[in-house]
Amino acid sequence: MIRDVVVWLSQLGKGPGEYDPSWSEQLASTLNFWGLLEGTHVLTLMLFAGTIFLVDLRLLGVAFRRTPISVISDRVLPLTVFGFALMIVTGVALFYAKPLLYYHNLWFRLKLIFLAVAAINILVFHFRVQRSRSAWDTAPRTPAAVKASALISISAWILVITFGRFIAYDWFECGKPLPHWANAAQACAASERGAIDLGEVIQ
Repeated sequence: MIRDVVVWLSQLGKGPGEYDPSWSEQLASTLNFWGLLEGTHVLTLMLFAGTIFLVDLRLLGVAFRRTPISVISDRVLPLTVFGFALMIVTGVALFYAKPLLYYHNLWFRLKLIFLAVAAINILVFHFRVQRSRSAWDTAPRTPAAVKASALISISAWILVITFGRFIAYDWFECGKPLPHWANAAQACAASERGAIDLGEVIQ
């Protein structure tokens, strides 16, 4: 079902000729614009994650301990929102340029998992943990629940950035001899390159 949508996206705008490129193929082949898009995505991710880390470090009580959490949060919020919005727009555009490649990429799938973890953590923090902020806003040491949320946030975003960087490498590319778990994790059997089991090749 999901792959059908991804295939449909990859074929949008394709002309009647065999070699007529689709819109996603045209986007991926524009070298200068692609580089600008990718660079903007990385920079806005750093902006977003950097502002998040500033708040998280204060929540953990390891930095800016004399500054109220609300002050730090309010100061960086515009940058966080700007970075997040541009990060999402450029990220969606990058995915659209190579939808099938990313869909069958192990690192991209792991990145999405930890993006979901980070998003859920943000929602839990804002709608539950933050309700009692008035009690610990100016305290150098925050409650355990606050520290746990900050630790999850930092860990999740570091993993998102790490797995996003690994997408550029073809260590687990479908069509290569891979362990069974790698073929299964990225649904190589359904990809154009197919699944080659490393165990069978060795035998």
